[in-house]
Amino acid sequence: QLQLVESGGGSVQAGGSLRLSCTASGRTFTNHDMGWFRQAPGKEREFVARIKHIDMSITNTNIADSVKGRFAISRDNGKNTIYLQMNSLKPEDTAVYYCAADPVVVTFASRYWGQGAQVTVSS
Repeated sequence: QLQLVESGGGSVQAGGSLRLSCTASGRTFTNHDMGWFRQAPGKEREFVARIKHIDMSITNTNIADSVKGRFAISRDNGKNTIYLQMNSLKPEDTAVYYCAADPVVVTFASRYWGQGAQVTVSS
């Protein structure tokens, strides 16, 4: 089992920034593909970003077009943590953000999920 705990959510005005963290425990962190999804009220869950550890110095990342240029994903294997840096936030970014992990690749059917962190952006 891999346990995921998100932190860093909150409320911010449009144009502001937040950084989400997701800390993993229970299994080997570096073997897993990690990512972020979000779900706004009344909408389906949406992919945001993913990061794959390749080797000591290489990671592979993907960012959704809707947040590209504003959001960045990173990981610190020493801390078993991934981050989602969110800049230039917009009201449409308001959602519950979920951390996900999978031994192969994060998808909507990822094996492990965090409890979610609320992000609210006011205009």
